[in-house]
Amino acid sequence: MATTQRLPASLAPLDAVLAAVLRDVAPVEPIMLPPADALHCIAAEMPASCAYPPQDVAVSDGWAMRANDLVGASSYAPLPLAEPPVWVEAGAAMPEGTDCVVDADAVDTSGPLPQVLAEAIPGQGVRRAGSDIAGRRTLIAAGEPLLPRGLLLARAAGLQLLRVRRPRLRIINVANGELTAQSIADTARLAGAEVLCTEAAADVTSIAGAFDADGCDLIITIGGTGVGRTDAAVNALTTRGELIAHGIALQPGRTTAVGRIDTTPVIALPGAPDQAFAAWWAIALPVLDRLSGRRPRNTLALPLARKIASGVGIAEVVLLTRQQGCWAVLAIGELSLDAIARAEAVLIVAGSAEGFAAGTVVDAYMLRE
Repeated sequence: MATTQRLPASLAPLDAVLAAVLRDVAPVEPIMLPPADALHCIAAEMPASCAYPPQDVAVSDGWAMRANDLVGASSYAPLPLAEPPVWVEAGAAMPEGTDCVVDADAVDTSGPLPQVLAEAIPGQGVRRAGSDIAGRRTLIAAGEPLLPRGLLLARAAGLQLLRVRRPRLRIINVANGELTAQSIADTARLAGAEVLCTEAAADVTSIAGAFDADGCDLIITIGGTGVGRTDAAVNALTTRGELIAHGIALQPGRTTAVGRIDTTPVIALPGAPDQAFAAWWAIALPVLDRLSGRRPRNTLALPLARKIASGVGIAEVVLLTRQQGCWAVLAIGELSLDAIARAEAVLIVAGSAEGFAAGTVVDAYMLRE
């Protein structure tokens, strides 16, 4: 029978825990997905695109003509044409030898010969080949998340399949953590993961049985990480794999545990939403980003509107929002659901720091793409 895991008197430093769990973690192999399934996945290396549009096209309905042939034409000096011009609809390819589109009323077709009543310039009413997407351009850089605007380019370029990285994440919801599990799953999907959800009762046998690492790149448990009678996630991890740390110098989220089953990282998050999200941002998201091959996340440097006080030895999670060109603190240490929902950025104050004075410029990780 497994012995009860107690929270250690000495908490493991966050940076040491993160380094240990990231050791030997590498990006997953790319897969091919259609654009409809690739939203929020992380782009892998993709071939250069062809030009779009592939040839000159009409921007509006009108007569396709050659601008140099219309020099001097006006309503006072109509220019007769030997042959009728070609009518084009918006989006149609320009006929060979033409370089402009003139309005319908710029050509008089009532007489025996059509007459042009206005001049034009080359390119008038025309979208040039390659004006939307230049040829031999990388549409989406490797390591970038695939957002709707990137998928717009991919579809315009005619790409039927996209080369992406999408780690498989198993979330094990230990009893009574439904709200937290659902929120973490939603957040993981936005980070590019394929999420598989499993329920487990709050006992060692049930949780250990849910630790099926086959085909998964990361395992997350929700709940059962404390020292109560039903907190069995850590004990279950020790029966199936390696426990790296239980008890992390992180506020909130001290009872978080990390480990490994074979080569698959396992992160045991507390069941409380604020503690789970703090540990998610500080530990789980960096692991998921490494698996995705994602480029470093965007940060924004702004001065603090007020002082942040932090205890030495404990890394503290601070939620921020922008106000009048400064970072305003929404919450520190204890994170309400309202603060989590409203936050634009997260700042993790290192355990070696005592905080920051008002006006200090800090780099915060953006929570919104």
